[in-house]
Amino acid sequence: MSNAFAERTRRSQQRLETADADALVLFPSTNLFYVSGFDEHPAERHLFLFVPKDGDPAFVVPDMYGEQIAEESWVSDVRTWSDGDDPLSLVKDVADDFDLHGGRILVDDTMWALFTQDLRRALPDATFGLASEVLEPLRMRKDDAEIEALRTAGAVADRASVEIRELGEDAVGMTETELAAEIESRLADAGGDDPAFGTIVGSGPNGAKPHHGHGDRKIEYGDPVVLDFGAFVGGYPGDQTRTVVFAGDPPEEYERVHRAVLEAEQAGVEAAKPGVTAESVDRAAREVIESYGYGEEFIHRTGHGVGLDVHEGPYIVEGNELELEPGMVFSVEPGIYHPGEFGVRIEDLVVVTEDGCERLNDSPRTWQAL
Repeated sequence: MSNAFAERTRRSQQRLETADADALVLFPSTNLFYVSGFDEHPAERHLFLFVPKDGDPAFVVPDMYGEQIAEESWVSDVRTWSDGDDPLSLVKDVADDFDLHGGRILVDDTMWALFTQDLRRALPDATFGLASEVLEPLRMRKDDAEIEALRTAGAVADRASVEIRELGEDAVGMTETELAAEIESRLADAGGDDPAFGTIVGSGPNGAKPHHGHGDRKIEYGDPVVLDFGAFVGGYPGDQTRTVVFAGDPPEEYERVHRAVLEAEQAGVEAAKPGVTAESVDRAAREVIESYGYGEEFIHRTGHGVGLDVHEGPYIVEGNELELEPGMVFSVEPGIYHPGEFGVRIEDLVVVTEDGCERLNDSPRTWQAL
């Protein structure tokens, strides 16, 4: 895999040239992992990766990370500092070596303000921008290994989805939190790592809140239950949503609402192909829901990109004129929300292919339990 990380760095450097920028400066984030292979959470010590326009990148890291980075990353230039040292002296040394003092530097979008301000103090004559200018277009197009990881994550979510439906009447009386724990257990049993995000179980009126999470409400007979979940597999997440009635008769309007969302989701998937714009996929799904008279109750974008981050580009939303390309992966997840009553959302991930798209989820989309 080290060759893949090195190739990503090389492509990042090519884009630096195009962006008229001199270097990327990354800190612990998915961007850092994407180019270096080193995965770490942000902490209070200065840890940077400098990727210059030309030449090999260099790490500036605390002593305690030196050996770990040597084992996990392909980057060989690792400069360490000890507690009690001034890490900015190393930053200035790297800036000298890469001739960055008066350059244009693109910093990690999620870099803590503390570290951004320290970079500005160390390099007062430099100008600054955001690393997404270079990295977002690269990360939006997944390579074969990334797509395979996302396929596997999709299969894990599918298996858990089927097993949760099979609970049927046994789910009635469970709290949302209990059912969320059951979902996460099934994801782990299916081969998932950690949950990709906070599992959503929105029963009855809670389903009308798109990001409800889960709570103490007990699932009742006839409740539509919005289930939105996924797990990481090899660093890449699953993300699917189904809306299920486990037992009993649903509200009178529910079947029509579910049908509208299901048709809208299908329309969005069918619209996804190379050369069309992201907003046209949003429009295809939205027009179906509007035709049913529920346009004002579809209150969010149709989708978001998925990769090392659960939410990343491309965003499937009106106004995004980005043309889709093979390798782009995103969700198609229209929804209708009746406040105080119920909500319906159906979501699959798709990857754009040379002539259309491939769904990465294939569990049942119907509203009945199995």
